[in-house]
Amino acid sequence: MTLKYYHAEPAANSLKSMIPLKEKGLEFESIYVDLHKFEQHSDWFIAINPEGQVPVLDHNGAIITHTTVINEYLDDVFPEIPLRPRDPVGAARMRYWNKFVDEHVTNQVSMHGWHRMVGVIARNIESGEFEKLLEKIPLPHQREKWKTARSGFSEADLAESTRKIIFACDKVETQLADGPWLVGDMYTTADINFYSHCGMMVNRMFPEMDIDKKCPRLADWRARMEARPGVKAALEMPDHTNPELRTFTGHAK
Repeated sequence: MTLKYYHAEPAANSLKSMIPLKEKGLEFESIYVDLHKFEQHSDWFIAINPEGQVPVLDHNGAIITHTTVINEYLDDVFPEIPLRPRDPVGAARMRYWNKFVDEHVTNQVSMHGWHRMVGVIARNIESGEFEKLLEKIPLPHQREKWKTARSGFSEADLAESTRKIIFACDKVETQLADGPWLVGDMYTTADINFYSHCGMMVNRMFPEMDIDKKCPRLADWRARMEARPGVKAALEMPDHTNPELRTFTGHAK
């Protein structure tokens, strides 16, 4: 059996599927893809994932993409340390929260990350070179996102995104009144999903929200997440980002 995991820094999508690998104690080859050098759009990586996005799991030559799919695949193939309920009701609740994070949380935090980090990178690329880089991006919506990051997201869009992040944190705070994890007593991929895309950095990215004070259950949940050996191990993976641009870990505004 061979597992290869193509990933960037231990945050957001790359962290989301790194945590299950570590939680399950799986041996895998870590292959770093440098997003700051646009390696995700290079010929060698496009040959692996034509969408030009990380992370990618290669299991004995089977290529699995998209983090929620990767995480379900890992639980299907390596069920010994389960990260999802086996009963239909519990599994449905887990999928509900994963769907909520995927559709209503990830893009909101990502917009602020792109505004603070990718926008800086994009504006530092000379005009002719920037257009050449755009041509190599396979997904049309990603090309548009890069263009928007270069010109700057509107204050109205950022404000609306912030409102939705606050709503998500309040929703999670309410849910955690029913148990220690998002699906009650069991730690699942739903917790991993929300942590990777919002929970790990929301208090640092948005100190003005005073999230830890307003959402004490969420703050306690975050501390329990970060006490888990699998989460600790994933967070210890190398981070090559310029410290001044580490938006997703809360070090940059």
